[in-house]
Amino acid sequence: MEAKIKMKQIDAALLQKMLIGGAKRLESNKEYINELNVFPVPDGDTGTNMTMTALAAAKEVGNAPEVTVKEVTRALSSGSLRGARGNSGVILSQLFRGFYKGVKGEDVLTTETAAAGFKNAVDTAYKAVMKPKEGTILTVAKVTAEKAVACARETEDFNEFAEVVIKEANAILKKTPDMLPVLKEAGVVDSGGQGLVEFLQGAVDVLSGKEVDLSGVERVAKKPAATQTEAPLEEKNIKFGYCTEFIVMTKEEISMEEEQKFKDFLMGIGDSIVVVADEDIIKVHVHTNHPGKAIEKGLTYGELTNMKIDNMREEHRERLNLTQAEAQVDDQPVKPEEPKKDYGFVAVSIGQGMNDIFRELGVDYLIEGGQTMNPSTEDMLNAIEQVNAETVFILPNNKNIILAATQAQSLVEDKNVVIIPTTTVPQGISAIIGFDPEADVESNEESMKDIIECVKTGEVTYAVRDTSINGIAIKIDDIMGIDDDGIKKVGQDIEKVTLGLLEEMVDEDSELISIYYGADTTKEQAEALLEKVEETYGDCDVQLEYGGQPIYYFLLSVE
Repeated sequence: MEAKIKMKQIDAALLQKMLIGGAKRLESNKEYINELNVFPVPDGDTGTNMTMTALAAAKEVGNAPEVTVKEVTRALSSGSLRGARGNSGVILSQLFRGFYKGVKGEDVLTTETAAAGFKNAVDTAYKAVMKPKEGTILTVAKVTAEKAVACARETEDFNEFAEVVIKEANAILKKTPDMLPVLKEAGVVDSGGQGLVEFLQGAVDVLSGKEVDLSGVERVAKKPAATQTEAPLEEKNIKFGYCTEFIVMTKEEISMEEEQKFKDFLMGIGDSIVVVADEDIIKVHVHTNHPGKAIEKGLTYGELTNMKIDNMREEHRERLNLTQAEAQVDDQPVKPEEPKKDYGFVAVSIGQGMNDIFRELGVDYLIEGGQTMNPSTEDMLNAIEQVNAETVFILPNNKNIILAATQAQSLVEDKNVVIIPTTTVPQGISAIIGFDPEADVESNEESMKDIIECVKTGEVTYAVRDTSINGIAIKIDDIMGIDDDGIKKVGQDIEKVTLGLLEEMVDEDSELISIYYGADTTKEQAEALLEKVEETYGDCDVQLEYGGQPIYYFLLSVE
C-alpha cells in the first residue's frame, strides 16, 4: 500500500479555508451547544454567541486584503474582536487574537509554529479573564495547547499533529464535568469547551480533505442591534460629514507619544475617534469633513489598507427618502453641533416596558438584547459613539455582557467610558436611580456600584429540559424561581413559585419589593400577585411595573 505523503506545512490559502471551516462547523452545531448550558432556562446561548463571533471573524478572513498568514490571522483577530458576543465569544476572540500575535511573522505554518500560536492564544485568553475558572473553555484550550507543543516536538506531519491535537481536545472536554460539580450533576460537558472543539474539528476536517461547505461567509453590512432614544434621525445635525476608516501598516511599532500625536491631530479635524495601535498596524476611525487630511496624516506612518469613506449626509438623505431637490444640502448651512453633555448612559434592555422605564430615567441609548441575544462589542461601540457626552456610563444588565462592554471600553479613545457591572435589569434600574448629576464621575461610579450590591434579583421562568441542579430535580416545563445564588424554587404554579422565591429573598432589612411582569403574564395575574405580596410583606413598599420581557414571567428585586 502506498504510504501517505507527509504534510510538513500549511500555507495561508489552506489556513484561510480551515478557519472558515471551523466557523461553519461551529454554526452547524450551534443548537446542540446551546442545549449544553447547565441552567435549563430558555436562554442558553453559548452556541449562538460563539457562532456569531466565529462567523464575524470568518467573514473578515474570507475578505482578507492579502492571502498571507499575517493578513488572514489578523482578519481572524479583528473580525472576532468587534463581533464578540457573550463571555464565551469574548474568550474565543481573545484566543484568536493571541493566535494571530503568535504566528503573524510566519510565511507558512509548521507544526511547531502552529503550536506556538496555540500557546500564545491561551496566554492571551487567560490574561483577559479576571478570575479564570477551570473546567471551562479555558481549560480545554490550555490542555489542548500543551499537547500541541509536546506533539510538535515529535512530528513534522500536520495530519498526524492535527489528529493528536483534536483527540486531546475531545479528551479534556470529557473531563470537564470532573472539574466543575455543577456540570457533573447536570450530566453535561462545558458548552464553551464544546464550542471550541467544534471549531477545531471543522478546521481539521478541511485539512484532511473532507468536503466542507465554505459558502455563505461573505462580508455583510454591519448594523447595530440597538434602538436609540435620541432625537429622530431627521432632527440630527451632522457636523462632520464623512465616516473615515483605514488601517495603517507601519514598518515598526510606533511609540505611545506618536500614537497620542496622531489622536490629537484627528481630534483637531473631527470626532468619534478610535485609534488602536497594535504593534505594526494602526486601526483608525474618525468622523471628519476632511477625510483627505486624515489619510495624508496616516500615510506619514506607513502604507494604508482597508480604506473606507462614507458620506453620512448622503446616507442621512437616503434614509429619509428625500429627493435631491427636497434636500438642497449644498445650499443649507450646517448647524453647529450641540455641545457634549457631562454624562450619558447606555443600557442593555429587552421588553417594551423595561425600555420605557430606562428612557424615563434618562438613558440615552438602549441596546436591545440581554438574556436571549447578547450584544456584540461592535454594538457597544456603536452605542457609545451615538451618545454625545464626555463620560458614558454603561449598564450591561447581564453578567454575560460585561466582558463585551469591557472590550468596547478598551477601544474608545475620545470619551471616558465607565462600566457599572450590573448583572440584571433591576440592578440597572436601581443604579441609574441612584445617579447624582451634581457628583463627579468617580463618586457616581463608587455609589452606583455600592447600590447594586444592595439589590437582590429574582427571576421566574420555565425549564426547557429535564436536569438536576444542587440536588433539585427539574422536569421540562417546570416553573423555576431563580435568585442571585441559583435555582431556589421549582413547581407547577407560577404564582406559588414566585411567592416562594420572595420568601427566600426578603429578610428583616428589606424595604422595597419591585415586581416587573413579562410579556406572557396578564395584568390581572400580576395584580393578583401584587395583592398577596402586599398582604404578606406589610412592612415593605411594594411596586408593580410592566416590563414586557420575554421568557421571564416575573422579574423581582428586593432592596
